[in-house]
Amino acid sequence: MKLIVKFNLMFIGMFLLGLSVAGSISYSLLQKNAREEILQNARIMMQSTLATRSYTSTQIAPLLQTQMKYTFLPQTVSAYAATETFNFLRNAYPEFTYKEATLNPTNPRDRATDWEADIVNQFRNNENVKEVIGERETPTGRALYLAQPLRIPSEACLQCHSTVDAAPPTMVEKYGNANGFGWKLHEIVGAQVVTVPSDVPLQRANQAFQMFMLSLTGVFLFIFVVLNLMLYKMVIRPVTRLSKLADEVSLGNLDAPEFPAKGKDEIGALGASFDRMRKSLVKALNLLEE
Repeated sequence: MKLIVKFNLMFIGMFLLGLSVAGSISYSLLQKNAREEILQNARIMMQSTLATRSYTSTQIAPLLQTQMKYTFLPQTVSAYAATETFNFLRNAYPEFTYKEATLNPTNPRDRATDWEADIVNQFRNNENVKEVIGERETPTGRALYLAQPLRIPSEACLQCHSTVDAAPPTMVEKYGNANGFGWKLHEIVGAQVVTVPSDVPLQRANQAFQMFMLSLTGVFLFIFVVLNLMLYKMVIRPVTRLSKLADEVSLGNLDAPEFPAKGKDEIGALGASFDRMRKSLVKALNLLEE
């Protein structure tokens, strides 16, 4: 097997090993960063809904208390305000969703589905769980969901949800007396669930990975060509020429031209040594002939 073939096989083997290691590490990092980006988006959405709830309960609801005696205004309910605000956001980003999934809601649209009820029960069964993160398939693609428990923090919430008799008559008139009652202080009645799409960030991560691998392969091909040219010019061609001269001398052709040793590298030193050996051989034969 020729030297250049051995060199190329070793070089390709080392490249494939390095490519696999670099690819594995970069893929893991890109996927991790993409998931952190998705989770960060979900946390921002969750914080925006919490801000809306706080604003509604502290600044909007007190202003409308008088009107509530005559007609129930759902805009005073923090959960309603957070959901409606998020729905405006969905006009531009329909893949994002927010729901205050409740086991026994006043508003039927807040009733928890089966998978949301599982999350709520997870919070209810283990109060140490403060957050649940997972993934699920949606009609628009794979999505990440972030859920936090929905707890009754104060007696003020029980004015509408403890018993039918204690609830505002206007609210009972609007939603009926069948749902949304029997809640207790500090009880977990539901979960705030934010869902954000995960396909786009993951696709960007995959595209970045592909570009990285293509770039790395392109660099390898460039280095491969350059090294082969350098190896041929600096090693293979001089060694091949020296090998032909050695063959001619071994066959008795003492008039073979000298090896053009250029430079002071190992090839040049080898050529100079060969020329000295050839001259010594010529002198020795001339002495024998005398």
